[in-house]
Amino acid sequence: MTVRLEPGTAAPDFALLDQDGSTVRLEDLRGRKTVLYFYPAAMTPGCTTQACDFRDSIASLEGAGYRVIGVSRDEPHKLAEFRERDGLTFTLLSDPDHSVHAAYGVWGEKMNYGKVVEGVIRSTFVLDENGTITLAQYNVKATGHVARLRKMLGIDA
Repeated sequence: MTVRLEPGTAAPDFALLDQDGSTVRLEDLRGRKTVLYFYPAAMTPGCTTQACDFRDSIASLEGAGYRVIGVSRDEPHKLAEFRERDGLTFTLLSDPDHSVHAAYGVWGEKMNYGKVVEGVIRSTFVLDENGTITLAQYNVKATGHVARLRKMLGIDA
C-alpha cells in the first residue's frame, strides 16, 4: 500500500544533497512557501519539459512567494549537468535510494507504455511556511502541469 499525503499533514522530513553537494533539509525550507516536485529522471524529454516550464514560470512563482525544488533519484553531478544544460535556476535534490520518494508516496507501481512497472510517480506538493502540505498532486503530466499549478495557486487569473 502506497502512502498518499493529504493537505493539512506535515511534510515528511528529509535531508538530501543538492546539485552542488550541499545538504538541504526540510527545516531549511521553513519561512517560505515551497513547490516540491518529484520527477523520474534528469535530462529525459518529459522531465526536461517540466523543468523548463518551472524555469520559465519562476519569476511569477517567486513573485507570489514560492520557491521551487525538484527531487529525483539522480546523483548530484547529473543534477548539476541538468541545471547547467537547461539554465535551471532552482534547486534540484538527489534521492538515489528513493527513501524520500517513498515517504511522500511517489515511489510505487505505475503504468508505463501499457505495462505495470515500479518507479517514480510524477507528483507535486505545495508546502506552507511551516512545512505543512497545502496541495498534493499525484500522477501529474509533464506537459501543462506548471500552468495548471499556477492557476490553482491563484497566480494566473
